[in-house]
Amino acid sequence: MTRSSEGVSPALHAYIVDHSQPVDPVLAELAEETARLFPDFKGMQIGPEQGAFTTLLTQLAGARNAVEIGTFTGYSSICFARGLPGDGTLLALDISEEWTSVARKYWERAGVADKITLRIGPALESLRALPEEPQFDLAFLDADKEGYVGYWEELVPRMRAGGLLLADNTLSHGRVIDPEETSAHVQGIRDFNDHLVNDGRVEQVLLPIGDGLTLARKL
Repeated sequence: MTRSSEGVSPALHAYIVDHSQPVDPVLAELAEETARLFPDFKGMQIGPEQGAFTTLLTQLAGARNAVEIGTFTGYSSICFARGLPGDGTLLALDISEEWTSVARKYWERAGVADKITLRIGPALESLRALPEEPQFDLAFLDADKEGYVGYWEELVPRMRAGGLLLADNTLSHGRVIDPEETSAHVQGIRDFNDHLVNDGRVEQVLLPIGDGLTLARKL
């Protein structure tokens, strides 16, 4: 992930943030604590404009039940949970107790802890343990990039018709179009993007938000 949109100067990014929904103190403090505790991983956190977008999108979609693959320290889960109604639910899947211990603290501070269920363990196993029937209105994919196609194949059958799926980092900092870039991380994103183009179960658009945010709708 990245804290600013690709191809946008720092000054223009600041302008975008200043003219979007204001970042409240809870999210601002979470971003600061994440950078302090995990400086090598702070780029995994979504940026403020992406957070505002996902909250608004959740509200517009009227989503009630959501799932997030890759929670990190909880910034994105707070944004999604805030867009859900009072009785809405968010299933958060992650493999790190350390990262999500920070998330739990900020879920409480944001007043959304009662909406979120956290499951620690390999996300693919957690998804496969769910009933094989449509149950989610909204899904957010932001975990290991090599696993995106596998997660996608478990998610789509569990999405309700008209449900929205979002996948982050689908531009991989522009490396997806660099023929000399052959890392497994980047190839995983290329494979995922190609997979979606040929998936007749959804319609999708790749948006230049953050490091690339793909938005798909299940038909």
